[in-house]
Amino acid sequence: MDFIEKVELLAPAGDLEKLKIAIEYGADAVYIGGEFFGMRTAAKNFSMEDIAEGVEFAHKRGKKIYVTVNVIPHNEDFVGLDKYLKDLEKCGVDAVIVSDPGVISVVKEVLPNIEVHLSTQANTTNYLSANFWYKQGIKRVVLARELSFKEISEIKAKIPTDMQIETFVHGAMCISYSGRCLISNYMTGRDANRGSCAQSCRWNYSLVEEKRPGEYYPIYEDEKGTFFFNSKDLCMIEYIPEIIKSGVTSLKIEGRMKTAYYVATVVRAYRMAIDEFYKNPLEWKFNPMWLDELKKGSHRHFTTGFYVDKPQSTEQNYESASYVRNYDFIGIVKSVQEDGLVITEQRNKMCVGDEIEIIGPNKETMYTKIEEMYDEEGNPIESAPHPRQIVKLKLGVEVAENYMLRKEIEEKK
Repeated sequence: MDFIEKVELLAPAGDLEKLKIAIEYGADAVYIGGEFFGMRTAAKNFSMEDIAEGVEFAHKRGKKIYVTVNVIPHNEDFVGLDKYLKDLEKCGVDAVIVSDPGVISVVKEVLPNIEVHLSTQANTTNYLSANFWYKQGIKRVVLARELSFKEISEIKAKIPTDMQIETFVHGAMCISYSGRCLISNYMTGRDANRGSCAQSCRWNYSLVEEKRPGEYYPIYEDEKGTFFFNSKDLCMIEYIPEIIKSGVTSLKIEGRMKTAYYVATVVRAYRMAIDEFYKNPLEWKFNPMWLDELKKGSHRHFTTGFYVDKPQSTEQNYESASYVRNYDFIGIVKSVQEDGLVITEQRNKMCVGDEIEIIGPNKETMYTKIEEMYDEEGNPIESAPHPRQIVKLKLGVEVAENYMLRKEIEEKK
């Protein structure tokens, strides 16, 4: 089977630093949110100046930028949309991601030539719906997350050849229907469909019978209660061939509120797996190292969601809403001096003598030790405990700007 056109690896970015990191670590495209009309108001998001800079950075490297305009709007949410869309066009964005027919109608009127992608919030689960949206001028549909490989393949076979399919392959899963959450609004008054999710599905719940107030019953026999809305994280890195063969155009990573280290780690792992597939599609073998890399970022336990089969009870984490974190991201390289000292911005405490790992774009993981450490003035120091402290390190290996340093977390005895 020939695979002439490579699938797109689509990464999230919550700010300009993460956008640049995503592209440097291997993303083909990045999706971002502006200051308005998106679904992640808790993220820093991008000013128009940042969007313009991000687009310029991406286009110089042959990459693309998509902007979310996927709020599920009420009447007042349309105020200012026309101007916002025109400003995005001036920035040169490659596509807008939308979910609402009303927003689509405004986009088509104001920016008739811009590429439009239909968000997963539109709940597209079948080829008839996809064909309907194609007739409305939609170039790409981000399918609902409740679909199997078989269903995706059938949709691809029954839509126009120039319509693209995008699916999520990694990241957090909501207890909702393709992201249309109601529980956050019900519990806190914060509307997840308008960008203010409180992540209520991660909370600890117990059952209370109406006539027995104060008596709490866990669904499972556990004194901690039960996180029965708490899904594991999606991870499809072991199924790269199946995803590509199903006809998917773009593999999407969730996480606009994640750290730069998370973005780098996940993008790098999927980049390696995808590139390995295209070297010899028939001989592709899963490398456990890729999964190990994903586990070195903050994550929940993993699930394959609906791709292989409908999720069973094991796809929920009933014990904790906490993340698994085995490594600390301790620093990011800013530059390298002529004398070989590495100018590093601290992100977690590091000390002389620490055994560390270093990752970089298109590079194997490096293992080394912090041999020496100096402050900005060149004075020797033993540790860097202050957030975003600039330090100079002697590492004994070759690194470059935006390489990342991490350290395994010691188990508490």
